[in-house]
Amino acid sequence: MSTSEPRTGAAAATSTPTPGPPPGRGGRSNGAAVVRLAVVVAAVVALALVLHAGDVLLVVAAIVVMVMLHELGHFATAKWSHMKVTEYFLGFGPRLWSIRRGETEYGVKAIPAGGYVRIVGMSNLEEVDPADEPRTYRQQPFRKRLLVAVAGSFMHFLMAFVLLWSLAVFVGVPHSTRASIAAMAPVAKGVDPAQAAGLRPGDQLLAVDGRKVTSITMLTCAIEGAAGRPVSLQVERQGRIVPLTVTPAPVHDPAARAAGCSTTATAGRIGVEVQAVPGPGVTVNPLRGFAEAGTLTGQAFSGTWAGLVQTFSPHGLARFFHQVISSRAAARAAKTGDRPQSIIGVVRIGAQGAQSGAFDLLWFLAVINVFFGVFNLLPLPPLDGGHVAVAVYERIRSRKGRPYHADAAKLAPLAYAFLLFLVVFAGSALFLDIAHPIVNPYK
Repeated sequence: MSTSEPRTGAAAATSTPTPGPPPGRGGRSNGAAVVRLAVVVAAVVALALVLHAGDVLLVVAAIVVMVMLHELGHFATAKWSHMKVTEYFLGFGPRLWSIRRGETEYGVKAIPAGGYVRIVGMSNLEEVDPADEPRTYRQQPFRKRLLVAVAGSFMHFLMAFVLLWSLAVFVGVPHSTRASIAAMAPVAKGVDPAQAAGLRPGDQLLAVDGRKVTSITMLTCAIEGAAGRPVSLQVERQGRIVPLTVTPAPVHDPAARAAGCSTTATAGRIGVEVQAVPGPGVTVNPLRGFAEAGTLTGQAFSGTWAGLVQTFSPHGLARFFHQVISSRAAARAAKTGDRPQSIIGVVRIGAQGAQSGAFDLLWFLAVINVFFGVFNLLPLPPLDGGHVAVAVYERIRSRKGRPYHADAAKLAPLAYAFLLFLVVFAGSALFLDIAHPIVNPYK
């Protein structure tokens, strides 16, 4: 499943009317389409109940809602900007049901692998009816094109904020998070800082260098930024507080510098796998919830950005594809959850979060929304960020009274190369999620 840009690879739409009655308008055909859609939905729900997969169905439904609200952002801002919008659809493939209202057709297609909005004239390659040219995306002023392009990601950030506000007000947010050591292994042959320091599986890390551990990210960054330097730890072991000192071994990892954890391409490692152990949840009043949600959204944003930088760095990509060809590396990553996931992995972990409780489910959905929002803003076609980059470039090249239009044909090779990379990357993640599923992180 992927969220799509304002127009996703469909033929250019024109204002020429189609012979015969508009799709979905009254009559027997619309009634049959409604019956088809109802049968498909009922069959999916029944299958989920028979297989005791209600949690999976809940997560899939939530992701579908995310996608359509993403597209609603593009749709609403395009309509507000008086662009011509011809389609707003959930899914791809054969049409199950549709209805036309004015110049726009709304509907559902058979493969719920995303959604799309079709706006005429997204690039100079589309042939458009001359009567519609003033209402094309490409003819709009910079501010309107920018608004439409960023609207999808804005909707994801808004959804994340609402989810986190609900979490803070109705469920409660832990104000302290401990990191529990799940497993230990040498950093390299003969190099085992954790064992040398006296750490043991089950230890809960409370503080590092006098700073309270508030998240796994905070702990990881503190260790990575202290390569070769002694670090004081405060550990809880069987109810007792134990002070320890560990010296992280230096490991070459450019992603640590890119993520801001280290000032060089060398990162510290101590050879432990950790899992979060949240403290008790604390609810706040609705007004305070806005501030809490803002803080949590910022934390999710920074964590997502750091994760993307690390994943798509040369070191991160090499490690990921090594997991694809090495069963041992894949199994190790499955235990720690330290790898990108396909839609199957995302749904599986989301369902496990739903089983674990409201906090884990809401936090998971919020983080997924932030990820979609950040990823879609990457300045690469055909992502929304690609449209933003093109709009900014055209604005810079335009002169007063002479708007500049970028040649989409020159960007096509880059778009195809990026799509090919995404297909290979997503296929590899899918293989790993099937062959080596990530261990339930909520246990």
